[in-house]
Amino acid sequence: MRPTPRKAVAASALTLAALAAVSLPATPAAATPERAASVAAAPAAAPAAAGAPDGIASTNVATPGNAAVAPATAAAAADACTPAQVITNGGFESGTSPWTQSSTSVITSRTGQSAHGGTAFAWLDGVGSTHTDTLSQSVTIPSGCAAATLTFWLHIDTAETTSSTAYDKLTAKIGTTTLATYSNLDKNTGYVQKSFDVSAFVGQTVSLAFTGTEDSSLQSSFVLDDLALNTSGDTAPPADATRTPAAPSYTVSLTSNTAGTVWTGHESATFTNASATALSEVYLRLWDNYHGTCTSMPIAVSNLTGGTAGALSVGCTALQITLASPLAQGQSATIGFDLGITVPSGADRFGYDGAFSFIGNALPLLAVKDGAGWHLDPYTNNGESFYSLAADFRVTLDHPTTLLVPATGASVDAAGTSGRTVTTATATKVRDFAWAAGPFSKISGTSTAGTPINVYSVTGISSANAQSMLTTAKTAVDAHAARFGAYPYGELDAVIDNNFWFGGMEYPGFVLDLVSTTALTHEIGHQWWYGIVGDDEYNSPWLDESFTDYATDLALGKTGTSCWSSVSWASSAEKITNSMAYWDTHSSRYSTVVYGYGKCALHDLRRLIGETAMTKLLKDYATAHWYGVSTTAEFKAAAQAATTTDLTSFWTTHRIEG
Repeated sequence: MRPTPRKAVAASALTLAALAAVSLPATPAAATPERAASVAAAPAAAPAAAGAPDGIASTNVATPGNAAVAPATAAAAADACTPAQVITNGGFESGTSPWTQSSTSVITSRTGQSAHGGTAFAWLDGVGSTHTDTLSQSVTIPSGCAAATLTFWLHIDTAETTSSTAYDKLTAKIGTTTLATYSNLDKNTGYVQKSFDVSAFVGQTVSLAFTGTEDSSLQSSFVLDDLALNTSGDTAPPADATRTPAAPSYTVSLTSNTAGTVWTGHESATFTNASATALSEVYLRLWDNYHGTCTSMPIAVSNLTGGTAGALSVGCTALQITLASPLAQGQSATIGFDLGITVPSGADRFGYDGAFSFIGNALPLLAVKDGAGWHLDPYTNNGESFYSLAADFRVTLDHPTTLLVPATGASVDAAGTSGRTVTTATATKVRDFAWAAGPFSKISGTSTAGTPINVYSVTGISSANAQSMLTTAKTAVDAHAARFGAYPYGELDAVIDNNFWFGGMEYPGFVLDLVSTTALTHEIGHQWWYGIVGDDEYNSPWLDESFTDYATDLALGKTGTSCWSSVSWASSAEKITNSMAYWDTHSSRYSTVVYGYGKCALHDLRRLIGETAMTKLLKDYATAHWYGVSTTAEFKAAAQAATTTDLTSFWTTHRIEG
């Protein structure tokens, strides 16, 4: 989120003086969208002070019949690296195994070309007509290694005479990342060695692939030999700690009212226990119950299957579910429930502004259990409380055809019953799912690198401003992708409303924003820092906000040269790495320190270790934590591994702890 000076907060958190028991029996009469639970408790107390825990004291939570969860064992240290060369038969002297080739003539020793060493080589194309050749091998780069380098020798000859047009091309890729593209313009009289740093793929099994394409006339030959992928070092960033329930998959089917402000239907969640400790319970986060009360909840869950509903806690934003049977490590289970969503009034990340509804954080998600226990932190309106693991979503939204429904993921529309449309959105490896509904104006385009962009505007946004936001989105997504890795979510939807009090808000593949180049560039940056590289947003907000504001500066050509010109710490307790529990009681300082001082610290780190090292550090760090979770300790370790300079005093000076 990118905050702006506040106008008004549409809703405040209400605490309960006592919450003895909340039950959601699995019977048809149990709950309706208007009232999902009966509360045997005293009347709601007055609103809590900003940042005060609501119904829960810490992340280790005791609920009726359930003792507080003990901390799990810390993750084991990364494996030591044994230097190795991991490509098999890189000189093609041992036949074709384990290479996969498009034809039996790719790996060859026939006349017309010669090997760099030995007698065999790989010859792609050289036909002189429309043609494609491919060559690939799956390689496993050992974990624990700090460096991995791919090298190969390449010879290109061609009958093309142009000095300006690339008619025939060879593309080298590892995994889904394109390392380089060569063409007839790169012809040479002998072999030239090519070298690439592929350290970002340490610990992964990926495909190394070459694709050669020729057009309709005049041959170009791309000849490869003596490929190697060498690993070294033992200072790779530590692996993510065990977090569970893992690999969530959500299937949701909802139908809206005429206005798009009420949605009812069903949700199921399938998950696996990744922990060595048996999993006997899970928690659903019903985040948007913050915007109501426990006697009138916007998010209503009923008719639960796959477990037994326990107590609601944390201002009715957390629902305990005892599983039908405990899950051992590696076992999976599914829970299901009927779901009702009632969108409140207000131009909020969950609210409606006139005819336009914004539905963020409305789908119940599984809470995360890690070494600190269950994370059941309270909702914060200053920033984000959200901590979730990458998940798959398939969401079906049945709505009036008059409403457009931008959403996370790739959407396909189909005709529904009379006057209605069924939008099915699918998303892979995302941390949340959000959508909007309304008679939006829509414009679309594609970034230079190929990402489809849709801009949805509410009434009152001029066509010129909408077009400006489309241009900004195209530029921003490509700038961030070039620095941190290719955008993985397919299309990107931006919903624009100048009435948003919060400035902007990020969801995977879907952002809410004002007409603002800086704000939209920031929210799109969150696709990497929060979306792809996850974090515990309540306890470590700097890991997404500071990093995203730093990325925003870079995308806008800002170097942070005057970052620290007016720094003044409010107290010795104020730190860049403070949690939202601190910032909710010091809300006037949140933006200054976490956004401002945080990005300045990263600019200072860049100046200290050097531009090249910083660029490599962040790209490698993003790749190492792709769809995972970042911690302050892991980033500090990765930064230290990227330089010979002792960073101890740097962290102290910049108040970065953890």
